[in-house]
Amino acid sequence: MVANQIVSQNEGQMLESVLLGGDLSKLTSAQRVSYYQQVCKSLGLNPLTKPFSYIVLNGKMTLYATKDAADQLRNVHNVSIDDVDIKETDTQFIVKVKGHDSSGRSDVEVGVVNKTDMRGDAANAQMKAVTKGKRRLTLSLCGLGWLDETEVQTIPDAQPVSVTETGEIAVDPVDAPNPDPVKDRTWALYTGLCAEAKALGVTYSIPRRETKTESEIVELGKELRRYVEDARRQEKAGTEAQ
Repeated sequence: MVANQIVSQNEGQMLESVLLGGDLSKLTSAQRVSYYQQVCKSLGLNPLTKPFSYIVLNGKMTLYATKDAADQLRNVHNVSIDDVDIKETDTQFIVKVKGHDSSGRSDVEVGVVNKTDMRGDAANAQMKAVTKGKRRLTLSLCGLGWLDETEVQTIPDAQPVSVTETGEIAVDPVDAPNPDPVKDRTWALYTGLCAEAKALGVTYSIPRRETKTESEIVELGKELRRYVEDARRQEKAGTEAQ
């Protein structure tokens, strides 16, 4: 009995330490499932719809909210959108969203998307900015500081993690053999292109080198190059118009 109490106490201390540190990778599979379910229960969400997914950011595995989380939270907390203001610049869509919840608490959030996103489709980029603003507003009104999946897509160091229904972390692709390792020159060209994209305000993502093959990096580079060239043309057109 005493031994079981000591084990239970140690597990509780470990769980508390992990949660305070914000790294869910330190939990056991069972603890991870329990934590996920408890989070959903506390927010009134259905865990079967997978309202949250896992991501590694700054060396720690944590949760981020998916579309299902935002949709359910908006319904549970009666979040209403009062006003959507869309501002268009030469390179971005900036959307300011105002809203309130059932308690009368109001808030304002912003969603920003580059025109070069969504393969340069301006209409889809605008809709994404609106969606981003609405989801950020919903999470804010519900008192959640978690990232939304539309934000995760724009964070270069963010690495989505696959976790099974039993709470087990899928094999990290870094640990798996890569049949076509990326050569130094190809990687240097790609990261150099990423630097150009950053300077032009183009959203991009740098994957872990170990998870991509040579051909995959080449294709990513071709796609990013198109966005960079579009941004340069827009920048040049703006300069000439002045």
